[in-house]
Amino acid sequence: MPAVPFASRCLYALAWCVGRLPRRLQDGLGRALGSLAWRFDGREPKVARRNLGLALPGLDAGEREALVRDVMRETGRAAFETLRLWTRPRADALSRVAGCVGLGLLQAAEAAGRGVIIAAPHYGSWELLVEFMAARGPFSLVYRVPESAAGDGFLRLARGGENVRLVPAEANAMRPLWRALQAGEVVGITPDHQPKLGGGEFAPFFEVPALTLSLIPKLAARTGAAVLMAYAERGGDGRYTVHFEPAPADIASDDLVRATTAMNAAVEAVARRDLRQYQWTYKRYTLRPPGSGEPNPYKAPAKDTR
Repeated sequence: MPAVPFASRCLYALAWCVGRLPRRLQDGLGRALGSLAWRFDGREPKVARRNLGLALPGLDAGEREALVRDVMRETGRAAFETLRLWTRPRADALSRVAGCVGLGLLQAAEAAGRGVIIAAPHYGSWELLVEFMAARGPFSLVYRVPESAAGDGFLRLARGGENVRLVPAEANAMRPLWRALQAGEVVGITPDHQPKLGGGEFAPFFEVPALTLSLIPKLAARTGAAVLMAYAERGGDGRYTVHFEPAPADIASDDLVRATTAMNAAVEAVARRDLRQYQWTYKRYTLRPPGSGEPNPYKAPAKDTR
């Protein structure tokens, strides 16, 4: 493991302090900070507003703005929850799991011996899902490497617990994932990150073309590994239910447009369960189809619907 920069250790120490705050205080602070971000209309609410305008054009301005406010509150809560998960023992994380739906699907896929691909959308607490999976055995997690060495070191400290193998989302990511699947292990990949050009296909997401990661379909087609959609959904009591669902059969199609279209439809179905818990603050539609003439929607002038 590469040496961890001193700055990364300082960041982790700060996160550790925040992670030790009482849970009720963390939850209240998260809601408050999310509300403040919405009120002062920073980057995140602007991005969420634009995404929701693209993905859910049927919402009127008032409905959309109320949803943006709720999304920001949930985003704040999730941020504090994540710091807690990153800095406390795994037993504390697992105590947040109220139940598991579809565990038999995961067990059957593991028993088949061909490896399992977990497609984990940015919904609810994907960090809790990481802890849940690593508690079962070796879990290879694909992650996007931050631009700064300090940020990368911090993530390796935060996520590098027992049984977690971090795989940078780079061109050579296929090799370690292939080895893990050949060994019958489980790998986790977020299907709703926008890859670089050449790393995916344009497929509809909420009926809007989005450059979509093709790594999951390629791995599924070449290894025969089972693909499961998985997410940890927050309940009304603040605890989470972990869900495992079969991915669409087309996700392993050799036709990558067909495969990524099926994968996006599965992610959309998860997001629609509770739109507030999906990560609308991510710029999902930055890159547009070549030759379309479409501008980057986050830079294009857009009427303020507030």
